[in-house]
Amino acid sequence: MSLKVILFPTCLADLLFPDAASAAERVLERAGCEVQWREGAVCCGQPAWNSGHVEEARRVARGTLEALQDGEAPVVLCSGSCTAMMHEYWPELFEGTAVQEAATSVAGRVRELSSFVAGELGGGGLDGASVAPTAVCYHDSCHMMRGLGVGAAPHDLLGRIDGIEERTLESPERCCGFGGTFSLRYPELSAAMADEKVDDIAATGATTLVASDLGCLMQICGRAEARGVKLEGRYIAEVLDEATTPKGTAGG
Repeated sequence: MSLKVILFPTCLADLLFPDAASAAERVLERAGCEVQWREGAVCCGQPAWNSGHVEEARRVARGTLEALQDGEAPVVLCSGSCTAMMHEYWPELFEGTAVQEAATSVAGRVRELSSFVAGELGGGGLDGASVAPTAVCYHDSCHMMRGLGVGAAPHDLLGRIDGIEERTLESPERCCGFGGTFSLRYPELSAAMADEKVDDIAATGATTLVASDLGCLMQICGRAEARGVKLEGRYIAEVLDEATTPKGTAGG
C-alpha cells in the first residue's frame, strides 16, 4: 500500500518555481507515495511573523492550517525554512486560540522534502539513479541546519546519484544573506554575505549549486548573475527527479 502524503509547495515554489514543486511530486511518487495537494494551503505566515506582525501572520497561516489539518498524513514541504516555521513556531503562533490543538498537530506532521526522502522513505526510488557527470556544491541553509537539525540527509541523497561530484565549500555553515525580509531591510549587508557565498562556490570550480531552500537559490544565483559568475541553481528535487527519470523520457 502506498504512503499518502500531502505536498505543500510553499509560496516560492507555487508562484516562482512551479517546476520545483512538480519535480518534488514526481520524486515522491517514484518512491511509492500517493501525493495529495490541498487547495487553500498558501503561506505559512513566516514573512509577517519574522517582521513582528503576529496577527497578520496568524491570519495568513490560518487558511493554510485549515487546509492541512484533516487527516494524519505527513505534510511534505519544498522548503526547510517554511518547515521550520511551522514545526517550531506554529504552536506559539496559535497559542490560546480555538485552533491551537490543530496547529500543534500539523506542526508535528510537517517534513522537509530531502529529510523525508532520506529518512522515512529510506532514499526510496534512488536505486540506479544517475545523471551526466556534474560537479555541484550544496548550500546548507540556516533553517535546515540550525532550525531543523537537518545536515546529512541532502548530502546523502546526492551521494547516491551516479555522476554527481559534490565539492565541499570552505565555509558551508555561512548564511547566504537572504533571510526573507532581511534582504530587503539590509540590502548592502545581504549582498555582501551573498558575495562571500558566491566566492566560496566559485573557488571549488563547480558551476551548479543545489539547495533545499528556493529563497537561498534565488539569493545566491541572483548575486552570481549580477557579477557575471556562471552558476546554475537547482532545487534538490529537480536533481533527484532528473536522476530517477527513466532514460529516454522527459521528467514532465
